[in-house]
Amino acid sequence: MMPQAQAPFADMLGGEFGEAEDLDSAMAALQGAMSAEDNQFAPPPPPPPLGATAARSGNVIMNIPVEVQIVLGSTEMSVSELMALGKGSTVALDRRIGEPVDVMVNGRHVARGEITVLDHDPSRFGIRLTEIVSAQPSA
Repeated sequence: MMPQAQAPFADMLGGEFGEAEDLDSAMAALQGAMSAEDNQFAPPPPPPPLGATAARSGNVIMNIPVEVQIVLGSTEMSVSELMALGKGSTVALDRRIGEPVDVMVNGRHVARGEITVLDHDPSRFGIRLTEIVSAQPSA
């Protein structure tokens, strides 16, 4: 039988210790309780590597819609010339037939290409990219 001073400890672990197995199981239970208590104050696990986070957030980024515009050309005119336009009017652009068109993404010039008829739908046209515009260094 255990001494009286250790009785509360024995009660906490589920009874008195009569055999060596009981003592071993009580020690294992105590160590488990202590390690659970230690884990409560353990530092948080390190964050995942940057590449892993980027891969997960990459899926989110890939689903963000962007506005893509194909610019055939442009021109400048006065307000009076603009107001004089009507059905059947022709507006001359600053590009010639066969010159590349600009591909704009969210207002930024990213590529140039040539107009082409779609193979699978000849009633529509598309752009075949011929040049990717390199990023300009910011000033």
